[in-house]
Amino acid sequence: MQQTTIPMITDEMKKQFDEEGYFILPGVVCPAVLENLRGCLDKEIQLVHQKMNKEGTDQYGITHRNKRYFISNQSFRNAAMYNFAFSELMYNICKATLGDKAFLFFEQFVVKSAKQNGLPGMSFAWHQDSGYIKHSHPFYLSCWVALDDMTEENGTLRVLPYKRGGGKNPVTHFRKQITNDMVGYVGEDKGELVCVPAGSVVVFSSFTLHCSGENNTDKPRRSYLTQYSSEPIMNEK
Repeated sequence: MQQTTIPMITDEMKKQFDEEGYFILPGVVCPAVLENLRGCLDKEIQLVHQKMNKEGTDQYGITHRNKRYFISNQSFRNAAMYNFAFSELMYNICKATLGDKAFLFFEQFVVKSAKQNGLPGMSFAWHQDSGYIKHSHPFYLSCWVALDDMTEENGTLRVLPYKRGGGKNPVTHFRKQITNDMVGYVGEDKGELVCVPAGSVVVFSSFTLHCSGENNTDKPRRSYLTQYSSEPIMNEK
């Protein structure tokens, strides 16, 4: 079964990644693979709810029940996730951006829940992915896969090109109370809105500032994120 369309990553895309911190591959993941990933996600959300019920809580870190979910590093027990993370598509993206050697660093589902009782699925503050790592490290690669059509209404990504966000270096973050978001930018620039069809991959650096809005629709906004580094990034000693 064909899993993806393997796109040509052009010199123009590589230049955009180097100068602006991101590029987009529209509609490259086939519907069957998307459906398998969505099935994995449904099971993982059930497990999160079971754990929350057992422990009597509605929040784990930046995950908030029925508002948004961040479910990390479960590919070891889900073949569809593992196969995608090590697919030819991901290999080609890594080779074009990181070089001949790449390591799977992190992977997670990110979900904005559907609007419920008049309340939208939660937004996510401006940050660099590297803002969640406390120690010094080289940039790593984020490959954000749209499992649904992404629109402004359902809370798609916004990215801030390097020249508008302080360059291609780590910035200081602070932790936002209640939500636990790390915040790396509080300016007025709204960034570039990323409206893409399901199956698209947004490729960006861990030093690229990005955020996402509220989900004001009656359907969840789902994505799968795989991240790779050019060398192992270890826990701080």
